[in-house]
Amino acid sequence: MAHYAMMVWGPSEAGQFGTYSSAEEYEAQMKATGLFNAKLERQGRLIYANGMGSASASTVVDNRGPAPMITDGPYAELTEYINGFWIIEAADLDEALNLAAEASRACSREIEVRPMGGE
Repeated sequence: MAHYAMMVWGPSEAGQFGTYSSAEEYEAQMKATGLFNAKLERQGRLIYANGMGSASASTVVDNRGPAPMITDGPYAELTEYINGFWIIEAADLDEALNLAAEASRACSREIEVRPMGGE
């Protein structure tokens, strides 16, 4: 078994309904994502999952020089950022990609899958 990060990409800033256009869309996404998370837990595949704060709430720290440089805002200026993530355990990349397809359907967002631990 290997660990994979499944990262949720979405708009840079949240509005009244998070990153969704209506309360109904947000509630449907929350329910579907909760069911997906419960499935991962039952299968023993979920290591950790969480949402992320707005990109504008980020701070970048660079201590490669003589003193740390601290900059408000995200590292890169993009229109979409990682809004949340799962750390999962899967037998292989194919299984991780199948789980990511389910995650994408549940949260109605694109999912980036990356092996962890230099795999």
